Amino acid sequence: MKKILLTLTLFLMGTAALLAQGLNDKADNILGNWLATRGGEVSKVKVSRSADGTYMAQVYWVEVDKDKNGNKKLDRKNPDKSLRNTPCDQIVLIRGLKYNAEKKQWDGTEVYDPTKGIRAKCIVRFEDDGRLRIKGSILGISQSAYWEKLSE
Repeated sequence: MKKILLTLTLFLMGTAALLAQGLNDKADNILGNWLATRGGEVSKVKVSRSADGTYMAQVYWVEVDKDKNGNKKLDRKNPDKSLRNTPCDQIVLIRGLKYNAEKKQWDGTEVYDPTKGIRAKCIVRFEDDGRLRIKGSILGISQSAYWEKLSE
């Protein structure tokens, strides 16, 4: 019985790894709607292809979109002062993301973390379980966020 369970477990792990590898094989696999959780905030993000062939990720829904006074939350921590009045459900998190076919990942730009108001070098890849890993790095220090694909 133990051998059967071990064999089944190894098979399922191998299948998951192959699935993730396949997801990293095509540039457009990141397109769609994603559930993102970061810094206690839950939001939905749409990844789309721009006219120049790069990808962008923009928030379109935030679980708690009002402040304690009932006003729509704004992007007050944005280092670009001209963007500080952007509603929380319209913030662009990634712009200019490029697919790197050699490395089978998306990179070449920065990710914006509105919970901290910082931009970081960005690498995006699928994990073995199908989640999208968004890794941000500044001066060699990295943090990752994991997005789950939505069926909508």
